[in-house]
Amino acid sequence: MRFKERAELLDFLLEVSSVTSETLDLDRLLANVADIVKDVIPHELFAILLYNDRTRTLRMRYSIGHRDEVAKNLSIRLGEGITGAAAASRQPILVPDVRTDSRYLNALDAVRAELAVPMLVRGKLVGVIDLQSTRLNAFSEQDRALLVLIASRVGTSIDNARLYRRVERQNRTLRVLAHLSQEFSSILDIDELLTKIAITVRALINYDAFSIFLVDEDRRILTCRFSQRYDEQNTVDIIPLGKGITGTAAQTRQVIRVPDVRADARYIPTQPDVLSEVAVPLVLRDRVVGVMDLESIRLSFFTDDHLRALSLLAPQIATSVENARLYEELAKREQRMEQDLRAAYKLQSVLLPRTVSDIIGLEVGIRSRPAREISGDLYDFFEHSDEYTLIAFGDVSGKGAAAALYGALISGLLRILAPRRRTPAQLMKLLNEALLERKVDAQYATLSLVLWDSRKSTFTVASAGTLPPILSRSGELIESRVEGVPIGLLDDQDYDQIDIVTRPGDLLLLYSDGVEDQLSGTEDYGRERLERLITGNWRDTPQELTNRIFDDIDAFRGVTPLTDDQTAIALRVL
Repeated sequence: MRFKERAELLDFLLEVSSVTSETLDLDRLLANVADIVKDVIPHELFAILLYNDRTRTLRMRYSIGHRDEVAKNLSIRLGEGITGAAAASRQPILVPDVRTDSRYLNALDAVRAELAVPMLVRGKLVGVIDLQSTRLNAFSEQDRALLVLIASRVGTSIDNARLYRRVERQNRTLRVLAHLSQEFSSILDIDELLTKIAITVRALINYDAFSIFLVDEDRRILTCRFSQRYDEQNTVDIIPLGKGITGTAAQTRQVIRVPDVRADARYIPTQPDVLSEVAVPLVLRDRVVGVMDLESIRLSFFTDDHLRALSLLAPQIATSVENARLYEELAKREQRMEQDLRAAYKLQSVLLPRTVSDIIGLEVGIRSRPAREISGDLYDFFEHSDEYTLIAFGDVSGKGAAAALYGALISGLLRILAPRRRTPAQLMKLLNEALLERKVDAQYATLSLVLWDSRKSTFTVASAGTLPPILSRSGELIESRVEGVPIGLLDDQDYDQIDIVTRPGDLLLLYSDGVEDQLSGTEDYGRERLERLITGNWRDTPQELTNRIFDDIDAFRGVTPLTDDQTAIALRVL
């Protein structure tokens, strides 16, 4: 008897409870249990096997003395071997000589005795503590009773540690998912995006093969856009919709988990050692854009936790993949459009007036230039009568062909809406609604609508996010501020307007943000420099002033390229 007094046994059991409750780290806890058992029961081989209720198998989670391949790969069904029998019966099993017991699974030829004790928590099987020895009759009834006492106390701690690990894994998954949305949406190169997705998913789920298939709706097939196995790229055949596990997932729009592909007639063999698979459809706005497919060389590898993580991740992957694919298509189209840009610039030169005459009561100066071949800045003049003239001045988001085309759309809508004389605020609201009916992703515009009343010498100004105009009166600058949301962005927007009552000689300057934002190194041109130039040159004609502004910008920027499209319109009250 290893404990001569009852008090010694109680002290030992208190020590067991203390050591096993001091940590929720499963690896450290199992090592502590091994140390406790080693101190009181001599043995050569030690193992703690944990039970998986989903697969109904025992796997070694911690071992001493067992070969590595056994420790990593051994999976024991309930009732199989001595440990499986102890788990199935929920009773300890002591075998003095394993050579006489047909249930014994040979771990080492020299083994003679084995003691297996199940760990139970509220009647639920947690696992089995298994001891083996090279000596016949190595374990006594007292050893069995002592290991039962140890198992009864460590079972709860192991169960709690596994629960804690599961919660930590879920929390880690949620933290990862929370950061992925912005990261994925910022990657528009589809190959870079899919590589990033593969790396991210592997950090959550230790798969052996990963693929993303994209739907070709016209041909009714899935084409493999990305495939990776053991960190090496692979080529996978085209799969018809409805065929195979991935094709079925795309057609049914349901996640499909296959614990054993050998037992599933839908499986299309791609690798000889794959045993389990999960296929997750990528659905965007009720449309399947692709399928994410994971494979493992282990049976029943993919768990409910894996499916929950993949299901949470799938919508963001679908959105990001579709955006990247659209971006790729747009990039190809833009390459084809490059040869047409020069012709577009010539056409834009005709559409945008370079000079304006015969506006009663005003002298006008215009200067404009694009950062690329064609400009996203827009401006136009609409005469209602001899008394009223509407001036539109704005800036489309982005640069180049897309911005210019969107600007042309706005100019066309204005030509339809402007002839019926409305206030600038009313016209801005109608224009915003018309653009939203023709919604273009990631496109919007800032715009000023300025109505000149020559009878009252008054400018009425409505703004949709443009920079405030600068009013110069005999060299003194008068601030006039009106604000509003850019057009083409949000529904149900109302716009304010202000009246600017002028005097003869007053000068109103409208200018795009490319003027202020022009860089020279890390310094920008800025509004203050522009205001100083206007104050010092207020007697210039409008055209002289706009030319002077552009000359000053060029002197400021030096060799720095144009940062953005630049336009300035000066209006002198006669």
